[in-house]
Amino acid sequence: MGLETIEERKQLVEEVLSVYPEKTKKKRAKHLGVFDESQIQKGECSVKSNIKSIPGVMTIRGCAYAGSKGVVWGPIKDMIHISHGPVGCGQYSWASRRNYYIGMTGVDTFVTMQFTSDFQERDIVFGGDKKLEKIIDEIQQLFPLNKGITIQSECPIGLIGDDIEAVSKKKSKEYNGKTIVPVRCEGFRGVSQSLGHHIANDTIRDWVFPQADQREFQGTPYDVAIIGDYNIGGDAWSSRILLEEMGLRVVAQWSGDGTLSELMNTPKVKLNILHCYRSMNYISRHMEEKYGIPWVEYNFFGPTKIEESLRRIASHFDDRIKEGAEKVIAKYRPMADRVIERYRPRLEGKTVMLFVGGLRPRHVIGAYEDLGMNVIGTGYEFGHNDDYQRTAHYVKEGTVIYDDVTGYEFEKFVEKMQPDLVGSGIKEKYVFQKMGVPFRQMHSWDYSGPYHGYDGFAVFARDMDMAINNPVWKMAKAPWREGKTGME
Repeated sequence: MGLETIEERKQLVEEVLSVYPEKTKKKRAKHLGVFDESQIQKGECSVKSNIKSIPGVMTIRGCAYAGSKGVVWGPIKDMIHISHGPVGCGQYSWASRRNYYIGMTGVDTFVTMQFTSDFQERDIVFGGDKKLEKIIDEIQQLFPLNKGITIQSECPIGLIGDDIEAVSKKKSKEYNGKTIVPVRCEGFRGVSQSLGHHIANDTIRDWVFPQADQREFQGTPYDVAIIGDYNIGGDAWSSRILLEEMGLRVVAQWSGDGTLSELMNTPKVKLNILHCYRSMNYISRHMEEKYGIPWVEYNFFGPTKIEESLRRIASHFDDRIKEGAEKVIAKYRPMADRVIERYRPRLEGKTVMLFVGGLRPRHVIGAYEDLGMNVIGTGYEFGHNDDYQRTAHYVKEGTVIYDDVTGYEFEKFVEKMQPDLVGSGIKEKYVFQKMGVPFRQMHSWDYSGPYHGYDGFAVFARDMDMAINNPVWKMAKAPWREGKTGME
């Protein structure tokens, strides 16, 4: 274990910054810090965020297209999502996230299929509107059971000015009012994939909800929607079990394993239950303003946060639901205790450094703490100030906070702080494993999961133990352990 005091960690931040040219150093200094509890009282966050990355420093961010197609719209299973532009963007967003869904692929579900307009040079010169119309006609002929279509714009579309809105309206009319949604999520827009989330939310507001207002819906006092759960490895299913067991009726779940019909159900619910704040707070706020639907954040990582969240959700309903929440907690607490009893002795005192997108840099902290582990560093790829303000309530004093951390910075932090585990994305996985550091891929659970809910906590605990205590690390030499074997 290295650099345990706050002063040592502040010195580390200065050391990391010292290699940069003065201008770059000044900019990056705003994004790196060490948390102290006085920031909570002041209502501050410790770093600057949602600022354009500095060219050349190896940012790990994605683009607006990735935020829309890869996150918000892509998992809606009964719609077809056209990547409008060259084949590359669509190829790298195809089947890359483990958004589990129920259905028959190619018949009534299309999540893992790739549809692209495959732009060529002539399309750049002459425009792709006619090609897009032809693609929509082909989709209707080949996949007649699709419930709707989205057009996900890649960079060239914004540059050459294809009128995807006009095409959408024209084709919707031709196909008897079919939902066809143009999404202006060109990759060059904004500073990261975060703007893509916002753009996608706005298209749901403008192109889907107006239809929802005209639909019949037989509601109950206990209708809720799960918002911002992408069902990675089946996460949303584990969460839904608990909500339904406490007496709620989940009438919409999006976008993981979600449908167009569920999107349209959402403005009729009594409470929106928001998991990924960063990607879906926009549409939740809109529904609160227009339809008067309250929303509440929840965290189903680890038993401590699950219990807090169940009670917070239940507080919006009557005694029947409050009693139901307590019954669920009582039912699953022995299961959670058995998991902790088995794995905590093997993980007690182990340290973790995180760097992920969405909500995970703060939400998973409680699950690690349930296992006796300590998060000593955390940060977001595309977080905003309010994400870091929320993070302040999860982290301990002295935690290193890093926003849009560069490849060099992250490697240096890990080298000096010597965590027992790093949780980040696929781009970082093999770098740290080659450094001899146990690693878990915390974007898509390293092909495991679910991690949400009580069922997911058992999988989470097993995976962390498997990563840290794997005997293979005794055969690997970390650079800072010259002449020694493993992490001992």
